[in-house]
Amino acid sequence: MLVIIPFSDEDEAIEIANDTPYGLAAFVQTGSPNRAERVATRLRAGAVHINGAGINYGSPFGGYKQSGNGREGGIMGLEDYLETKTLHGIS
Repeated sequence: MLVIIPFSDEDEAIEIANDTPYGLAAFVQTGSPNRAERVATRLRAGAVHINGAGINYGSPFGGYKQSGNGREGGIMGLEDYLETKTLHGIS
């Protein structure tokens, strides 16, 4: 489903997009690479697809807010299974 909501400027569009308890994925469609990056970095979503780009398999996968915490895949997914240990007094 695609919902189209009118907005007056970029800031309002981002505010509308972020006004949800969920944040699994977002989509940005624009002819400007600079605008795409600027908007994508401000969206509260675990993944942002720009101009219909597909999923980069092997990348971390997970959402923000009520879409879940943590990541699957990639180095971030592996880090959930690691424990850090600090050794003191060894020369």
